[in-house]
Amino acid sequence: MPRTKTGFTRRRRHKKVLKLTKGYRGTYNRLIKRATEALLHADQYSFIGRKLRKRNFRKLWIMRINAGVRQIDASFKYSHFIAALNKANIKINRKMMAELAVNNPTAFKAIVDKSGLGK
Repeated sequence: MPRTKTGFTRRRRHKKVLKLTKGYRGTYNRLIKRATEALLHADQYSFIGRKLRKRNFRKLWIMRINAGVRQIDASFKYSHFIAALNKANIKINRKMMAELAVNNPTAFKAIVDKSGLGK
């Protein structure tokens, strides 16, 4: 059986890796061995980052809701507000509540009053 060389296939594979690592610092965008390692790590970081982003946004929404509740009355707390919402059977997600707390405080105050937190 004749010997085959990997010239075309290898060059195509290397070009694909180098295209993905364009913009990396130092030799990480030029040397194939370094670029492959950098790409493996970058993929891991991006996967982890997608999970962290969800956590970070939830934390941000909770902080904004807490600030909105405390603007209405300083003795109110986020945890008490969420418990009151559940007790009053009001189903609204944290993202929308945070949006209301920041951009439409009157509507947010109406939700707080409807939950019965101040009683």
